[in-house]
Amino acid sequence: MNRFLIVFLSVTLLWSCGGTNNVVVASPTTPQTPLVPSTVTTYWQQHVDYKMEIDMDVNTYQYKGKQTLVYTNNSPDILNKVYYHLYFNAFQPGSEMDVRSRTIADPDPRVGDRISKLKPNEIGYIKVNSLKQNGVTLKHETVGTVLEVDLAKPIKPGEKVTFDMVFNAQVPLQIRRSGRNNKEGVALSMTQWYPKLAEYDFEGWHADPYIGREFHGVWGNFDVKLTIDKNYVVGGTGYLNGEPKVENNKKTLHFTAPNVHDFTWAADPDYIHDTIQVPNGPILNFYYKNTLSTKQKEDWKKFQPKVVELMQYYSKHIGKYPYKQYSVIQGGDGGMEYAMCTLITGQRSYGSLVGVTAHELAHSWFQFLLATNEAKHEWMDEGFTSYISDLAMNEIMEQNITNPFKNAYKAYIYLANSDSQQPLTTHADRYHYNQVYGISAYNKGEVFLAQLGYVIGEENLKKTLKQYFKDWAFKHPTPNDFIRVAEKVSGLELDWYLTDFTQTTNTIDYAIKQVEGNSITLERIGLMPMPIDLTVTYTDGSTEDFYIPLQMMRGEKPTNATIIKDWAWAYPTYTFKAAKEVKSVKIDPSELMADVNKTNNKK
Repeated sequence: MNRFLIVFLSVTLLWSCGGTNNVVVASPTTPQTPLVPSTVTTYWQQHVDYKMEIDMDVNTYQYKGKQTLVYTNNSPDILNKVYYHLYFNAFQPGSEMDVRSRTIADPDPRVGDRISKLKPNEIGYIKVNSLKQNGVTLKHETVGTVLEVDLAKPIKPGEKVTFDMVFNAQVPLQIRRSGRNNKEGVALSMTQWYPKLAEYDFEGWHADPYIGREFHGVWGNFDVKLTIDKNYVVGGTGYLNGEPKVENNKKTLHFTAPNVHDFTWAADPDYIHDTIQVPNGPILNFYYKNTLSTKQKEDWKKFQPKVVELMQYYSKHIGKYPYKQYSVIQGGDGGMEYAMCTLITGQRSYGSLVGVTAHELAHSWFQFLLATNEAKHEWMDEGFTSYISDLAMNEIMEQNITNPFKNAYKAYIYLANSDSQQPLTTHADRYHYNQVYGISAYNKGEVFLAQLGYVIGEENLKKTLKQYFKDWAFKHPTPNDFIRVAEKVSGLELDWYLTDFTQTTNTIDYAIKQVEGNSITLERIGLMPMPIDLTVTYTDGSTEDFYIPLQMMRGEKPTNATIIKDWAWAYPTYTFKAAKEVKSVKIDPSELMADVNKTNNKK
């Protein structure tokens, strides 16, 4: 592994972190979000409202919970079972997460064999003590990190049912994302901590076990009353309703969060809490430990205005952030996005604070507002987030990099030239190596978007991102939904691009085969088709840019180059005559085409 990839992967580990749009969803700043099945299209999605009362014991790290869940079946299907995620059960010796970490060739160093060594008072668990459907007791079984529930009565299309649950749980020693007492001393990083109803969509149930990757959830409203030691400062998802109620040594905080698909919180007695207002936008909260060094606390103060700029950048280039608050919280094990907040480790330099927050904040659009299924389409979340955060960093930090995606292209081309590449349709837990998952999700996903700008034109790509957000926010878009937006914006046929780049491991390799006088012959060596940008330098020193459309696109991108005849994919070579005698030719001068062998791109 070269030095670049070692550095890249260390950064990545810190981060690790269809139909048409006629569903009616109310504004996330309103307390109710009725979901009305469309009368125009067949698009539908489920809806769930949570009410929870949680009593946390900060001495034992155990908590008791009551949950009332109202579930609306907006599907055309009759449901005979439901499933809940019990994510904390992953942090037990012998769990799938534990065994996978000890058997994969390149385990995440934050996990390693640590789960196997947890003591009974250090493990995580969620135990469901009782569960009722409309007052009727249900049969249920805990299978690893999934609760399998047999319904007393099937849920018919359009029907609402109420599930009442009593549960108790233990917060695991912090190992991956969630937990207590992380390496920086944060007491509670409470992510994926409650029994969470699994998603059911046009593909059926998504009751994936928690093995290592990320999440998928149902949109709804959360009403959470949290009782905790009165000295603890709490931040996370949602809005605080009124002043906390204090009784004896505990306080009860009441949070509401409209139209989200997750609820996260963190707590510590030593948190400093700062706020800053985004002009015409949300209030930003910052929670970080008073035990940080003087320099680290200064950096936490210094980077806050940059987060304002980042929020403004994403709202401008993707779509307006719709909630009233966002929080950056010291906690977790690196950087990980959640609804209305992120948890990041806090003992970082100023530049690292800006960089990790740029990435995690961007997830608020691509994961918490667009919410693709991260188990199946992780590259749409991580890759698109990496793309926009690299652009944001380049502008806001004044990096002035000509191609801010250069490192992503390097990593992808390294993988494409190896024997380890798997298609982006691979389930996130089923990659042979963590390294391959990282490069695929983050880098190849980023290249997919950057290279799409090469294919359809940069302005069309900008319009596509905005239209994608407009059409699909508060839904669960698939890859085809995205590429259809790009087709409508650009007027080009793009199914070939989605197919080859995400569903296969076909690679791009175009070469200059021969130059004689003013005659130029190009050759397609790789299986994946592409349109070609070409710069010709003539013997008199002048240059001319050419654009060779790909025939199967059925059109051309906007360009100032000289457009010549289409190239049909099945023909391995292409010859044309330039205006004058040619000195040299270069394919893809922008280097935004992910050609896996650039040595044959110039002659």
